[in-house]
Amino acid sequence: MRDDHPTSDQDRLPTRVWPRNLALALGAAAVTFVGLRTLEPAADTSGTTADRPAQAVVTPKASASASASAPGVSTRPQVPLRQAFPAQVKAGGAVYTKVGAATLSSCTLADSVGPRLIAMINTSHGCVGEQVALYKDKQDDQFNLAVFTMKDPEDTLRMVNELSMAFQDFEVGAQAPPPSSGLRTLPPDSTMVQAFTGSGRAMVVGLGQWSDGRAADLQGLEDRLQPLQDAVGRTVFAYESHR
Repeated sequence: MRDDHPTSDQDRLPTRVWPRNLALALGAAAVTFVGLRTLEPAADTSGTTADRPAQAVVTPKASASASASAPGVSTRPQVPLRQAFPAQVKAGGAVYTKVGAATLSSCTLADSVGPRLIAMINTSHGCVGEQVALYKDKQDDQFNLAVFTMKDPEDTLRMVNELSMAFQDFEVGAQAPPPSSGLRTLPPDSTMVQAFTGSGRAMVVGLGQWSDGRAADLQGLEDRLQPLQDAVGRTVFAYESHR
């Protein structure tokens, strides 16, 4: 990992912890599907619950401006890390505190990005960079954010649209919190919600988990993720709109 400035220990995050996807998906499905089904679109009801892959709660919010606000390919640097992820975010009546943030060395690191998203990036016009952050709220719920800055806004629009429909897996890993954060390191089969937003060259991926990883009140968890993701998105998208 690298950063665009010298970092403190708070800005350094440990290795990624993958949520329920790939080999873990089938094993976790029986535990998580019941809690998630009420928030998903209608699906094929054939087969048993245990036969279905683990599902993500996804809020598709692709912006039409993804194809219009920044026409053409651009290698302009991504938003500065601390501008994208401030130490505290006050939104939706909650206060979110940054646990750590980092700029990754590549948009296609296998321990940070899933194979589906890696393939999409490899067939795009290129990715300027990926930035990640971990936030917590007063209840120690965990919120991971990843910002992918593409070279072509058309690629951003395509990625947001396709990933929003990929209910079968997660394509961005969650960060394991550092010991100094006081947060639990949740097991890989902990339930989480997922959402995608995009505008211009930037896609923001948000992941939310209750402090204990429970599979309950997922709409409430999504409601806690959204204000943070929207606030970070506004900052990132505003940066992208001023070229």
